[in-house]
Amino acid sequence: MTEQAYFVHPAGICESSTIGTGTRIWAFSHVLPGAQIGSECNICDHVFIENDVSLGDRVTIKSGVQLWDGIRVGDDVFIGPNATFTNDRFPRSKRYPDSFAVTTLEDGASIGANATILPGLTIGKRAMVGAGAVVTRSVPPNAVVAGNPAQIIGYQSASETKRARLGTLSVLETSRLAVDGLPALAVKGCSLVQLPVFNDLRGDLMVAQFDRHLPFSPKRVFFVYHVPNDHVRGEHAHRECAQFLVALNGALSVVVDDGVERQEIRLDHPGVGLLIPPLVWGIQYRFSADAVLGVFASHDYESNEYIRDYDDFLRLVTVSGSPT
Repeated sequence: MTEQAYFVHPAGICESSTIGTGTRIWAFSHVLPGAQIGSECNICDHVFIENDVSLGDRVTIKSGVQLWDGIRVGDDVFIGPNATFTNDRFPRSKRYPDSFAVTTLEDGASIGANATILPGLTIGKRAMVGAGAVVTRSVPPNAVVAGNPAQIIGYQSASETKRARLGTLSVLETSRLAVDGLPALAVKGCSLVQLPVFNDLRGDLMVAQFDRHLPFSPKRVFFVYHVPNDHVRGEHAHRECAQFLVALNGALSVVVDDGVERQEIRLDHPGVGLLIPPLVWGIQYRFSADAVLGVFASHDYESNEYIRDYDDFLRLVTVSGSPT
């Protein structure tokens, strides 16, 4: 790579020769010799990049950011002003660990201004970290986190042209407003299913007749409850198993994702359940304190039947065409 292939401001210092074409390094920034920086990156004023750091292509680093040894940044990542990264959980002056923790920012992730990222975490693809957040745990792909400590407050839209947070479809409001049946969902194969509910002075009764109301005869049933509000469950897909989810009590949000479309449904009434077919990524979060989730599965438990890595899921749905 020739020097002319990238730009360094006269007041900047770039000791690395591994810099991609079209990258710009601005005034008062310092890049150490071992750093690797991709193409078309924009390194703003007053940025420091240590040796064991790698950046992908089209990365933007705003002013006041320091990237220490162990930071791995993918393509199309945005790092806001004064975002802080760490690489040692127990720092002491003049005492160095045998190796520094590796922190990974996957493709398309965005870090808001003044956010703090603890060492050894992964910020997933297209995840969004809010300004001032203190991130103490890894962030799943597409998640939006905020606060101290950072908690998931939503998920990103799947649209490439609009990365806004997902709108939430409430099954309670949907069932109240439904005239000609429940609406179709955007995620292929997913659907809402009405279940009979009977109310009288003695209490409420919900009926689920397997050969009539549910879309399949379950082989397995399990229940999820006492989930802390800040915890996330699911985060996987199934190769062959279909699932039917219903909030027996309280409320929770479910994100479904077929690799193309993504939608969030608020299960907040036992009279409407959600069918999730195979090859659809499912996430459950925002549990109310009294939430009880019932899950009816079409197959017996088999660990190899789960897809737990989002990239593996995307590769599989791409190869298979689309969810069935």
